[in-house]
Amino acid sequence: MKKLILFFLFMLIPAAAFAEDITVSYTDGFYHIVLNGNKIKKKIEFVQSDELITNKEIHDKYNSRLTINTGFFDLKNKKTISYIVNNKKIIADPTKNCDLMNNKELAPYMDKILNRSELRIVKCGLKYKYQIARHSDPVCKHCKIIASAQGGPQLLPVCDLDKNLQEEFFIVRKNGKVIRQSASVLFRTARTIVGIKNDELHILIFTTDNAKTISEAAFICRNFGFEKAMAFDGGSSTSLDYKDIHVISTQFQGDTGRRLKSFMSVK
Repeated sequence: MKKLILFFLFMLIPAAAFAEDITVSYTDGFYHIVLNGNKIKKKIEFVQSDELITNKEIHDKYNSRLTINTGFFDLKNKKTISYIVNNKKIIADPTKNCDLMNNKELAPYMDKILNRSELRIVKCGLKYKYQIARHSDPVCKHCKIIASAQGGPQLLPVCDLDKNLQEEFFIVRKNGKVIRQSASVLFRTARTIVGIKNDELHILIFTTDNAKTISEAAFICRNFGFEKAMAFDGGSSTSLDYKDIHVISTQFQGDTGRRLKSFMSVK
């Protein structure tokens, strides 16, 4: 009799209770990952390594379900160029990167570099939310940032993408011509993109088989109906590990992927 009652109780549980909180689709060199539901927000961590390490190594170290690359870093001195926050604490601080802060060529643009966009996990009362904002943008009253990872540029909602690329120091124009660019924003390359839609987090991984300019990536985000979207470090840094999926964007035979500084890990 007990078994029969348990069977009927099981049948009454809504199907949504068993829905996947991570879904992944793949088409022609392009991965679309969706993080569904509220519980998974509490399982997202942003981590960094003192020594550069591959995405797969971090994935295995933290026994993660899903891991992607996040912020920018200096390949020479192995220090961050992006703010990373976890458990309400700054764990990677670009202002402590002396090579960055003492770079006279970058000095006129330092405010822009330090204020690039970031993905935030924010707690408001008992509710967790995703946010994409500039680093200096305040959170709403009664809310606090639990974790965040800075990258950029922001893609949505942006009225003038070219202007925003200049405001976040991804391009510099002189007499209307681009004289400097960062993160290969104007070239087709692999990309790691995050977007927010209907309180879900979407991750777009454009591999080298489906390389995009930042403008093309923004167009796709708009077509998906994302309310907000931004990029993380791309090119050879673009990385994804999930189940048997292992994406790297370096091109050397037998390579295990570029060694990186910071990551998003889903516990």
